[in-house]
Amino acid sequence: MPELPEVEVVRRGLDSWVAGRTVSTVEVLHPRAIRRFLPGESEFSARLAGVTLGAPQRRGKYLWLPYGDGAVLAHLGMSGQLLVGEAAAPQQKHLRVRFTFTDTGTPDGTDLRFVDQRTFGHLMVCPLVPDPSCGPHPVPDVIAHIAPDPFEDAFDDEAFFKAMKRKQTGVKRALLDQSLISGVGNIYADEALWLAKLHGERLTSTLTRPKTAELLASVREVMGAALEAGGTSFDSLYVNVNGESGYFERSLNAYGRRDEPCARCGSPIRREVFMNRSSYSCPKCQPRPRGAARAS
Repeated sequence: MPELPEVEVVRRGLDSWVAGRTVSTVEVLHPRAIRRFLPGESEFSARLAGVTLGAPQRRGKYLWLPYGDGAVLAHLGMSGQLLVGEAAAPQQKHLRVRFTFTDTGTPDGTDLRFVDQRTFGHLMVCPLVPDPSCGPHPVPDVIAHIAPDPFEDAFDDEAFFKAMKRKQTGVKRALLDQSLISGVGNIYADEALWLAKLHGERLTSTLTRPKTAELLASVREVMGAALEAGGTSFDSLYVNVNGESGYFERSLNAYGRRDEPCARCGSPIRREVFMNRSSYSCPKCQPRPRGAARAS
């Protein structure tokens, strides 16, 4: 599933193509793509016709296109793609929603397409509300409960440390908790923990303030590097708005590297089962806490 760097790559791409354009029509080609917008397809299209979109915004794994006091909210799911291209281009096999603009019919006109092979992603229209975390911009009401991501000015490092100290849970589980920190998924949690030399089952309550600061620095370093590489693409389902893949997969140190030598100490990377998925870590650099499950 796309995590913060991948969604930010898409947001940056949309910024130069979509901001300031006025929607002409919205065609919903698959109802599942807007399944969380309960009023349905006709109302979805009607609400957006004639609105002028502002600069795309993002929080964690969500991005939205604001207009007035509302927004088009997108979650890409496992395979969702927001693609900008020539309006006359053939429709993609898994095209779910198509936006045209008032200038789409001009020689240089383009459209915006939501393509989603597995249909786990979705779009919805929702109102904007003041940001509960005191960020400078309003946020869609349906995601107002999630925490700021670590690149936002609204993210409070000290509040994060205190919240971690109050919890009795594993540090990886906490990194995936979107009410504590948004945008971190399985891949970048493993990479940040490797960089910080922490095992994912280490209890959050045992982390010192300096170690928590080191962990946050690792999260920012890993995701910042992934952003510069255009994100992580394991297959063709994650691409930017121009249909191009990212290359951070080539720089991963832990995730997906089972039995490969650790880049730091040479020990074989281990795989462990975690919440019905996989965790990857170095047995020497990231010692397993007592009582934690053995590697599978």
